[in-house]
Amino acid sequence: MSASGTASCAPGQGACGMCVTAEEGVIKFEADHRGHKLDPTRYGALADQLAGWRQVMSLCGLVGQDPGRYGGAGFGNLSVRVGPPASGLGRRAMLISGTQTGGLPRVAIDDFCVVERYDVSKNRVTSAGMVRPSSESMTHGAIYDLGPHIRAVLHAHAPTIWRRAAALAIPTTRPEVPYGTQDMAREMERLRRETALSERQILSMAGHEDGIIAFGRSLEEAGRVLMTYLARSLAP
Repeated sequence: MSASGTASCAPGQGACGMCVTAEEGVIKFEADHRGHKLDPTRYGALADQLAGWRQVMSLCGLVGQDPGRYGGAGFGNLSVRVGPPASGLGRRAMLISGTQTGGLPRVAIDDFCVVERYDVSKNRVTSAGMVRPSSESMTHGAIYDLGPHIRAVLHAHAPTIWRRAAALAIPTTRPEVPYGTQDMAREMERLRRETALSERQILSMAGHEDGIIAFGRSLEEAGRVLMTYLARSLAP
């Protein structure tokens, strides 16, 4: 089925079926989404790996839902590439957190979906699964388009890293750029050109409170990057 999110829908409402809570945001892209169960023989092992890393992030307060943060809305998401590394730009399929899953204590395969294609210029995503894709899907896709070696992306909400981004020399998006938008997706390429993003493998989202993204050749590598900077941010 085809659904599109628009700013005219109230959070959590609307005939479009794509609106979510205010902090997770109205999904700002058109989504051609097919609602069906993912094949566990194809995606089960990857979903288990994502669920494990999500639990690690949850224990560190980097993903989840807390009544004392962001008005009680869910926060954070993660993804891993599926398919061959050599896939073309906009077709680097990913298994990604579903929208509005931040508050779940634990997740499984039905809480992820596959984004098969994404088009920043047309602001459009094609996906499948029991849940619709995260509002950050376009940004994840833009990071995967930076290089075929990138296989995992972790979007955390880490206040200490975010506040110390400049001191830690973390590449940072422009503060006027809202998350989940075409402009945010385009910021990934700008940061690659103008900063040490490729070497650092981490960025701060200045216009998205506490928003941090780490990436790597695997979930383990992306996790090491994130945890390394978390430790550095906590140092005196």
